[in-house]
Amino acid sequence: MSGKQKIFKNMPNVQINKSNLEFLKLIKKNNNRDWFNAHKERYLKERSEIELFADALLHEMNKHDVIETPSGKKSLHRIYRDTRFSKEKTPYKTNWSGSFSREGKLRRGGYYFHIESGNSIIAGGFWAPEPNDLKRVRDEFAYDAKPIRKILNSKSFIKTFGELDGEKIKTTPKGFDADNSAIDLLRYKQYLLYKNFTDKEVLSPSFLKEAVNTFKNMRPFFDYMSEVLTTDVNGIVMV
Repeated sequence: MSGKQKIFKNMPNVQINKSNLEFLKLIKKNNNRDWFNAHKERYLKERSEIELFADALLHEMNKHDVIETPSGKKSLHRIYRDTRFSKEKTPYKTNWSGSFSREGKLRRGGYYFHIESGNSIIAGGFWAPEPNDLKRVRDEFAYDAKPIRKILNSKSFIKTFGELDGEKIKTTPKGFDADNSAIDLLRYKQYLLYKNFTDKEVLSPSFLKEAVNTFKNMRPFFDYMSEVLTTDVNGIVMV
């Protein structure tokens, strides 16, 4: 039995460790290259544990969805910040984060996890829809918002995410009627789902299960949006 198979067999034992969060706090206090290079071995150790968690999360995700991301390691984002176009010039991030892409043209939406002391989230959705996709979604909402409202008003959705999140415009989108009953939905530029977790919850042995369940509760929204984005206004598949 391979090492990874052993990990998957003992899935409930894979979790975020206290040292993973503590190291992020140390980076925040010592966010410079000299300190980081002096503690590179510690960084690699902590990252390897996050990779194991991401591998376990990916394994569980593939039980209810088809994920394109090949491994937990490949899902993780770099710790190094891109400071070229940012006012924040510290060189390192103070979080562990990663994302999973769904496989195939018919599966839309993406999964994201962010681990940071006091600011951990499991999230997903559509961060930067292309103009054509945004127009297609708005056309659907304007035509018939009942299906999306049913999802957003479901007990599972409200209990997990509260409400749909994402940046909005303050005015009416071009080409739409300000009196449309779905004007609140038409103003969205992003379609994001978030659930926050405390440090105590993140460090719990049940966090892996809670993260997976949070992702699973996105599926009705993802399935609806996928159908909209892969069909035309007449319901004919475009891809």
